[in-house]
Parts: sequence; structure tokens; C-alpha cells
Amino acid sequence: MTSIAARNEVERLFSEMEQGNLDPETFARQLLDHQVFMPIKDEKHQIAGFQLSTKADPLVIEDEEGNRIFIAFSSPERAKEFTAEFPGYSGGLLTEVSWIVQRMGADMGLSINPGQESGFDFDADMVSMLASLLPEQDQ
Repeated sequence: MTSIAARNEVERLFSEMEQGNLDPETFARQLLDHQVFMPIKDEKHQIAGFQLSTKADPLVIEDEEGNRIFIAFSSPERAKEFTAEFPGYSGGLLTEVSWIVQRMGADMGLSINPGQESGFDFDADMVSMLASLLPEQDQ
């Protein structure tokens, strides 16, 4: 990421981590507090700007080994080119990384800005580590 400028705080964290200015745990703790853009599947009978359903259908892909990966972006602008390859995912919402990690399925990876220089991929073990940093929630 050293060759391009960070557009927001999430990308600044990626840059600082890559440059060795943040240790992995500090990076992870800070990332949990930031918002990312989560593409969600468009509804069939939508009203412009409104989502009728209370359940979001996030973009999850499978890699060559069959691993499921939750897709998110540091900003809606970063999502446009990638989501163009997935019809029905033209919308989305901004939410905290902590909210996503709390709701992700087991054995699922997380990719923020997939395929872009200003991105980061978390395998399932790294996502579990992120989840372990979250405060205990009342069940």
C-alpha cells in the first residue's frame, strides 16, 4: 500500500500495518472500531433508497479451496468494480468491523478490498482472533 495514498482511516491502518508501524494486535483492535462497506443483495421489489427486509444478504464468495470469504470494502467507491461482477449486489451498508465479526459464520474468512493494493485478507483463524478481542456480549 505504500505506493498509493490512504483514502480513509481503514486504509491508513492497512498502510501503517504494512509499514511495520503497528503491531498485529493493535492493528486488529483498532480495525474493530472502524466502519467498512458491506455489499448486500438487492431486493426484488425495492423502493429506491429503502430496504424492505430486516435481513441483509451479504456478499460471500468461495475461493479455489472451497473456503467461504465474507467481502467488505473500506468505502463504497472501492466496491464498485468488484461488485460489478456479482449482479444484484449494487447496494450495501456501512457498519463496524466488530458488528460483522460478531455475526460471521465459523470457519469464514474476511476480505476487505479484495484484489486491491489497499486491502487485507483475514483467514478463518485470523477472524477468530479478531472475535476474541471483542468484549463479551450478553446472550
